Amino acid sequence: MGKQISEFPVSTRRHSAAHVLAQAITEKYPGARLAIGPDTEHGFFYDVLTDPPIQQEDLKDLEKRMKKIARQKQVFERYHLPMDQGIAYLKQNQQSFKVEMAEALREKGESELSFYKNVLNNGQTNFVDMCNGPHVESTAELGAFKLVSVSGAYWKGDASGPQLQRVSGILFETEAELEQYEWMMEEARKRDHRKLGQELELFTTSEKIGPGLILWLPRGNVIKDQLEGWAKITERKEGYVRVTTPVITKEELFYTSEHLPHYADHMFPPMEMDNTRYYIKPMNCPFHHTIFDDRPRSYRELPLKLTEYGVCHRYEDSGSLFGTMRVRAMWMNDAHIYCAENQAVEEFKKVIKLHEYYYGLLGIKEYHMVLSLRNPENDKYHGDEVMWQKAEALTRRAMEESGVDFVVEEDGAAFYGPKMDFQIKSSIGREFTASTCQLDLFMPEKFDLKYVAADGSMKRPVCIHRSPLGTHERFIGFLIEHFAGAFPLWMAPEQVRILPVSDGFLDYGKELEAFFKEMDIRATLDIGESLGKRIRNAEKMKIPYMLVVGEKERSSGRINARNYFTGEQKEYERNEFLEMLQEEIRQKRIQDRVEKAEGSSKSSSPASPADGKKSPVEGKAGQASNSNGKKARKGSEADKATGKK
Repeated sequence: MGKQISEFPVSTRRHSAAHVLAQAITEKYPGARLAIGPDTEHGFFYDVLTDPPIQQEDLKDLEKRMKKIARQKQVFERYHLPMDQGIAYLKQNQQSFKVEMAEALREKGESELSFYKNVLNNGQTNFVDMCNGPHVESTAELGAFKLVSVSGAYWKGDASGPQLQRVSGILFETEAELEQYEWMMEEARKRDHRKLGQELELFTTSEKIGPGLILWLPRGNVIKDQLEGWAKITERKEGYVRVTTPVITKEELFYTSEHLPHYADHMFPPMEMDNTRYYIKPMNCPFHHTIFDDRPRSYRELPLKLTEYGVCHRYEDSGSLFGTMRVRAMWMNDAHIYCAENQAVEEFKKVIKLHEYYYGLLGIKEYHMVLSLRNPENDKYHGDEVMWQKAEALTRRAMEESGVDFVVEEDGAAFYGPKMDFQIKSSIGREFTASTCQLDLFMPEKFDLKYVAADGSMKRPVCIHRSPLGTHERFIGFLIEHFAGAFPLWMAPEQVRILPVSDGFLDYGKELEAFFKEMDIRATLDIGESLGKRIRNAEKMKIPYMLVVGEKERSSGRINARNYFTGEQKEYERNEFLEMLQEEIRQKRIQDRVEKAEGSSKSSSPASPADGKKSPVEGKAGQASNSNGKKARKGSEADKATGKK
């Protein structure tokens, strides 16, 4: 008796779907040349060369053919051919890409080739492909699938080689899971920080300036300033002192830190001045080490916490650039804590708490921590065995004493020390490293950093590198998607928009605008177009509070305010409304977006749908998990999508 569909790993079913896709393509395009067809994280693809080329509108027919093949319950049968015979078969069928792969296998010493054929109930073979598998037993066991795109691809990823087409699909075990994924992808398109960043006038880019170089517009700069201001206040309370360092330095500094040559691929080329080579800095660390070393230090000064929102430039390959998430110029919430060895664990624990404080106030729940250690067999790591063992032990101890769940990643450390990564999952499922914290014994030695201990001896400090809010570019990109562009009041580029019903109430509108600005509320006056259009514009720009000003408001001196998040319209005394705004800002409160539907109110959190539409699958989202399925962080449960907006 054959396996049930649930017994086949989803990766196997996705690989089998790629095989069926190739069969459908060769049916529709006789003479199609097949390249590779693997499974992917959510589905499958096949790279092919056809004449004529496949168009987006052809996907529906290809999908129809795949479903017909699935209904026929064609059996996957594996067989092998001697190498020469297999290559001859591929040449006979004009599969030049497969021939190239087969010849590469022969050069590696392989003596035979693996093939799979699809067999009908009457024993007829319908399709054959060179493949190592594994596959499901029959095409009826694929699951729920859909073709989604056709795009360009290069053979072996080489831009100088043949250009192919990549036909991609998605596949899940059930139709419900497929619908859920499609809904999530639609939500991702709505929340995409690149799309919202343009629509909300937060940032832009220009070919005149270059790829990966973000231009922060006035509205986006407000968010940047609010985050930076918050960090400055918080860090001051935690005992940090601020420094400022230059953007360029002599190359000698990076030879001392050994970023040259080990990090050179991610640095912009040097510039020559006065017979000296200078580099634009890719990180702030060596500059802060230099400040520590500026004068003799005493144990009484430790821990010394140097912090800076430093601008760094890193050369990223143009193909890896992605909105504000992956850029070449970045403002980094950077700091370096210099402390005695017996202070290191407590200081590291404080950094973890600082992350949790920031994330908690921002409503970020989906994250977990990764402890990245070295691989002793890899020669990229510097420092001796004792140094590494001590640094790894201190880092692990701090994380364990903090009571946080974490996973261990071997061979993921920086070249100079172990690190702790905070992996954030956005509301649309995108996961990335938001910040990194490193315990470093190597750089203090390289820079010969010392302090006078209590017994008068000279000792080396431990250096903790930390950046809880990461870079402005990446973190704000995440927040745009997290809040779907509807920022909480304290962070909103524009907090209040005033809308006179007609020009006759313009003076009162100006009076209100001046009043709020005097009280440090970001208020603007919108005039000129019809009231309805101005209201729609305020909604589109996701302004937290909208004030409609007419005769009633002018004569009474009261305020008629509409809350973007709740949809509630309410009258206030002017000072009452001001106090309410100030308290909401002080608390950094996050309001849920609410929609009135069928006589009831339904609220949605920042991680809920951008337009309020429910997910097709009810119930709780899964918790952030590590690779072996263990819960990766206590309480890291995704918010429910609880209703329309």
